[in-house]
Amino acid sequence: MCGRYTLATPDPANVRARFPVGESVEIRRRFNVAPGDDVLAVTTDREGNPRGELLRWGLVPSWAKHPNTGLKMINARVETVAEKPAFRRALERFRCLIVADGFYEWQADPGGRKQPFHITRSDHQPFAFAGLWSIWYGEDDRKLRTCSILTTTANAAIAPLHDRMPVILPAGAEPVWLDAATSPARLRELMAGLSPSSYALHPVSPAVNDARYDGPECLKPPVHAAQAALF
Repeated sequence: MCGRYTLATPDPANVRARFPVGESVEIRRRFNVAPGDDVLAVTTDREGNPRGELLRWGLVPSWAKHPNTGLKMINARVETVAEKPAFRRALERFRCLIVADGFYEWQADPGGRKQPFHITRSDHQPFAFAGLWSIWYGEDDRKLRTCSILTTTANAAIAPLHDRMPVILPAGAEPVWLDAATSPARLRELMAGLSPSSYALHPVSPAVNDARYDGPECLKPPVHAAQAALF
């Protein structure tokens, strides 16, 4: 699964230069993005033009009776996304980019404690998760725009931490993912994600364990690693 991630790049101008998010959408440094948060995404308008916007993480299908269902749909599995009623239409018509620069996974140690890792591209550059989005309409003209991150079987780099990983798109394939004319066969190819050599893994502070904390302490090395570096 993908349950936490980062967009900690310090200069918003770099993100705007890298992704077609425009100038109006706010870009905040995020060290611990959690389900239910508003996240930076690139969707498309009716004409297929890319646009930046904030979507709530946790997809709520248009037919859902209550928006709380989104907290159960932060991820969509590539193996079943084309068949699941909650995601099928979004895969066909409402694909998006979810902008990030890393994500977290946890590895259990022999004592039963879980060590968090921050996982980035090996070049440490921002990237886009393959995402789906939806619009839910409630009473009193309430409108909620939400999203989900696609996940696939973990490759050799991620498997020691978890059996699933989020789908990160190659930079050159991001417009293809957004294009409504892209064939199902090509979409399946993109949902394979990046190669194992494209990832870098770093142990980080347990501060990230608290989903309410969103500060730079999340990315600091764990105390034992910092102590080891002194000797």
